[in-house]
Amino acid sequence: MLKLGVPSKGRLMEKTFEWFGERGVGLRRTGTDREYAGAVDGVGDVGLVLLSAGEIPRELAAGRIHLGVTGTDLVHEKIALWPSKIASLAELGFGHADLIIAVPKCWIDVDTLDDLDAAAAAFRAEHGFRLRIATKYHRLVHGYLRKHGVADYQLVDSQGATEGTVANLTAEAIADITSSGATLEANHLKILQGDLILASQATLFGSRTAPWGDVERGALAALGAEMDMDLSDCIR
Repeated sequence: MLKLGVPSKGRLMEKTFEWFGERGVGLRRTGTDREYAGAVDGVGDVGLVLLSAGEIPRELAAGRIHLGVTGTDLVHEKIALWPSKIASLAELGFGHADLIIAVPKCWIDVDTLDDLDAAAAAFRAEHGFRLRIATKYHRLVHGYLRKHGVADYQLVDSQGATEGTVANLTAEAIADITSSGATLEANHLKILQGDLILASQATLFGSRTAPWGDVERGALAALGAEMDMDLSDCIR
């Protein structure tokens, strides 16, 4: 059976159900609200697996699910060399968020990455340790800063309320996702000018490592036909 992993709760789950429903494939929860069980209507041999959005990249890479809906940011961050294990099949048009670097508004001379690089060097010279950037996106942020030649910094882990780390004096800057920017504004932070680290949105991914037998291939073809989409890239 082809296994389709989708977010198990909240707006992402609701929007995912809507997206598939608009294309002729019904997704629904079964059992009680506390049970992570579901079903797929409209296509045979497809099972619904309800997972947290953060678990789906790992399950795709391990081949334990065949298809999965999650954020671009999570796949890029959690899975090294992800294109060899996971194929991006369709952007779903919701769940938009930008991965950015933000610094205190009071840093009036820091507006770009070049400014941050200079400020980081000055910070280390003055304080004796590297400027701290709070984030949960270590892989993406490190690669981005290395690409742009920023060196005098350290990443500190933050799994929640990242915008508050500057006010709490546990970091000097942050790298996090934002959609409206309202939380940054409330915490007196400004986004550095220049390219985004990543523009993320909810995306349908396919596993290159999952077992693609005749049943799963047939189900994928039927699902693609029902949705009028080519989903075969993950098994080429």
